[in-house]
Amino acid sequence: MVRTTTLGYPRVGRRRELKQACEAYWSGKIGEEELSQMGAALRRVHWQVQRDAGIDLIPVNDFSFYDQVLDALALLGAVPERYHWEGGAVDLATYFAMARGVRRAGLDAPAMEMTKWFDTNYHYIVPEWSRGQRFQLASSKPFDEFAEARAQGIPVKPVLVGPFSLVLLGKAQQADMDLLDETLSGVVAV
Repeated sequence: MVRTTTLGYPRVGRRRELKQACEAYWSGKIGEEELSQMGAALRRVHWQVQRDAGIDLIPVNDFSFYDQVLDALALLGAVPERYHWEGGAVDLATYFAMARGVRRAGLDAPAMEMTKWFDTNYHYIVPEWSRGQRFQLASSKPFDEFAEARAQGIPVKPVLVGPFSLVLLGKAQQADMDLLDETLSGVVAV
C-alpha cells in the first residue's frame, strides 16, 4: 500500500494572516492568546486542505511563528545566556527575543544571527553552540500540535529538524570547538 505525505505546508496563510498576526503581537495590538488562536486557526485550515487533497499522513510541527530551527532551539532549551532565560518552558517573549532582539528594562540583547536556508530566500535563526552546552525539554509545541491534530481527526506524522542538521546549521562560539563532538555530547549529559 502506498501512502502519501508531505514535508510541510506553507504557514503564512493565503492572506498572510500569520505575518499580520505576528506584527500585531510585536506592536502590542494583540496579546499572546490571540496570536496562539490565529496559529491554531491556520493549522486547522492547512491540515484540512491537505486532508481534502488526499494526503494520508499530514505533518505536524511544520507550523512556526518564526522558523523551525528557532522552534527546535526552544524545544531543547538552547537559549543563549544573553536572554536571561532561567529554565522551564521557553516563553513567547524569550522566543521572539532570540529572533528579533530585545530592549527593555534590565535586558538589552541583540537577535541571533539569521542566514539563508540552503541557498533559498528563506532564512533561519543560526544556533549558537557553546562548550558545556546543556539541553532540556523546554517546549511542548510538537506534542501539543500532535494532540491538537489528532483531536481533529487528522492522520499525522511529526516533523522535526534532525539533531545533526541542527548542530551543523549552527556556529561554535569558541574557535577550537568541535561542533558534533561537543554539542551532541551535551545531549547525553542532560
